[in-house]
Amino acid sequence: MKKVSELALAIIKTSLARGVQDKDALSALKRELTRGSGRGLPTTTELRQAYETIIAADPAAANAGLDRLLRRRDVRSLSGVAIITVLTKPYPCPGRCLYCPTERNMPKSYLANEPAAMRAVDAGFDPWRQVSRRLRALQGNGHPSDKIELIVKGGTWSAYPWQYQQWFIKRCFDACNNFGGTVRRSPRTLAAAQVINETATHRVIGLTLETRPDRITPTEIVRLRELGCTRVELGVQSVNDRLLLRVQRGHDAAAVIRATRLLKDAGYKTDFHLMPQLPGATPASDLRDLRTIFSDPGYRPDMIKVYPCVVLESAALYQEWKRGAYVPYSDRKLLELLIEFKTGVPPYCRISRLIRDIPSTSIKAGNPVTNLRQDIARIMAERGLRCRCLRCREIGHAAKDRPALLAAAPKLFDLKYEASGGLEHFLSFEDRSRRGVFAFCRLRLPGRDGVRERRSQGETESGRDGVDRKKLYGLLPEIRGAAFLRELHTYGHLVPIAAHDPRASQHKGLGRRLMAEAERLAKKAGYKKLAVISGVGVRGYYRKLGYRRQGTYMLKRLA
Repeated sequence: MKKVSELALAIIKTSLARGVQDKDALSALKRELTRGSGRGLPTTTELRQAYETIIAADPAAANAGLDRLLRRRDVRSLSGVAIITVLTKPYPCPGRCLYCPTERNMPKSYLANEPAAMRAVDAGFDPWRQVSRRLRALQGNGHPSDKIELIVKGGTWSAYPWQYQQWFIKRCFDACNNFGGTVRRSPRTLAAAQVINETATHRVIGLTLETRPDRITPTEIVRLRELGCTRVELGVQSVNDRLLLRVQRGHDAAAVIRATRLLKDAGYKTDFHLMPQLPGATPASDLRDLRTIFSDPGYRPDMIKVYPCVVLESAALYQEWKRGAYVPYSDRKLLELLIEFKTGVPPYCRISRLIRDIPSTSIKAGNPVTNLRQDIARIMAERGLRCRCLRCREIGHAAKDRPALLAAAPKLFDLKYEASGGLEHFLSFEDRSRRGVFAFCRLRLPGRDGVRERRSQGETESGRDGVDRKKLYGLLPEIRGAAFLRELHTYGHLVPIAAHDPRASQHKGLGRRLMAEAERLAKKAGYKKLAVISGVGVRGYYRKLGYRRQGTYMLKRLA
């Protein structure tokens, strides 16, 4: 490790003595202590190293406000978890989509010059190295990394050999279990690695895998649970059958509806990838289709990522664009479309992304602006418009513009809506104006007596006759007849597992209160047990609340 400079140590010692809490005060202090010395200002990384050196010697001197100021890329842990993204090796994909790039030696749909892909290539697509390097980077930038949201990208996950899937996820767990100098012998099986991770220093509290809607079956759902998956990203792209056929997607909208219901009825969180501006689309048709995502109860995902279609040289669409068979609509029309769409997104959904991180140099046609989300937010603010999605309202983001929200007294809200043949309760602690979300959970009451089931647009009888659900619960008997806690999340900057920060939302009992309310509602609705699709690293938390592991779920009898 690089030696800590005396100047950086002096700045941190003085900051701690004066109780520096904000960026302006820290900047003024740096200028004060370097004025006339002829020395340049130390970098944030150098100051972070100095802070950690001082706190290691005197833990009582820690200052939560200064700690946050010295954290680089603060957004990486503002949602309450440290996100680590890894890529799988190149492998054939069953899809033949016109828009999808096919670069040599890269997993399908990924470019070698994308940031996450570059890291994966440099690590030889080795999961251990990818995870270990990201953990080092997070710690180096001042982020706690004991609560990890692991996201696996690359091709179609379900198309990879089962043996490779198990090996890949096991090595991710092994990397977490062994990080930080405590070397453990790597166990032989994934299940054993998961048990170790329950009490490891770096715990995988959520695992996200991405696949196609037509690959979701009861058997696939069981496999995903064995891996520890808690959220599935579905490559939906569009719910317009005409467009899906035009781009050779290989499935229809009914497949999305079936997959979404199967996933929710097994407790998974659902994340849709949506792609406006496909060949054959117009701004009007895209807006109509995007709105259908939330108006039709057959869809209603928990999260969405909006990736406007762009032309890439290694995609089949490039040839159509060259001969004039495909022309994207203007960037201005796309901007207005997304603004109008954002104003109608319901409070229970999180817009995780509004653009894919593709370098503009690789884009031959279509939107090249990588900070499109920031442009949209600025224009909406100028027009007095507001997005109600979860990401815009989670307290870590909302408090940047409205610091007073941090001091607000959380109030419990219950938003009920029908989705995929069941009733959803989106329970949340928010400020009274509902501009800041401190914590939330998703309680699902699957279709049964007393719950009305509506037929979704495009849904066939075979998708509603319960055959797939009967097979699902035959494979997972432990969750038959259960209500589901599909997600529990406390927002704000990540607080380490054994730590406490009076300014933070985490570790203040909001999660326990949400669980108690979910149990009350499930019991009132006639359910005898509540199943939690728990991440491996948070099984211990649910055990403290009276839950016990059955199969890959944490369950509790509701007396």
